[in-house]
Amino acid sequence: MSEHESAAEKRARAGLEASGIAFEVTRHGRVGSLAEAAAARGVEPADIVKSLVVRRGDDDFLFVLVTGDRAISWPKLRALLGVSRMSLPDAQTALDVTGYERGTITPFGSLTAWPVVADERVRGRRVSIGAGGHGVAATVDGDELVRALGATVADVTQDAPAP
Repeated sequence: MSEHESAAEKRARAGLEASGIAFEVTRHGRVGSLAEAAAARGVEPADIVKSLVVRRGDDDFLFVLVTGDRAISWPKLRALLGVSRMSLPDAQTALDVTGYERGTITPFGSLTAWPVVADERVRGRRVSIGAGGHGVAATVDGDELVRALGATVADVTQDAPAP
């Protein structure tokens, strides 16, 4: 562990280590776009996995893993989960329920082990997922990621809007 790791980064690393999957940590500092993050991590934008926290109800959240080139399809996600309403919590709520700031969120080491839904595009490739700090990521095998998190895998995304 680096002496520069924050408590959140240490929690994420401990969660990754406990999962038993192989991972490689990349540190590149803050970036301004998906393209910059991908270049800094040495991957394609589609290989970056965003960990989004979604509110299903009062004190009921889940993580949705979405590749960088995609966005949540709310109708598909609602149909999968059998709910009529969901929302993205505000930044403070996301921090309160995961222990991570927006832009650093990962299921690994979250304060609560919320359920995980992974878009089907996460499988079958090496992916880079946030690791608890701005500009800190873990590169992992997408299939192992899904397995380690016990994720439900489904088509829950749509093309992302152009930047």
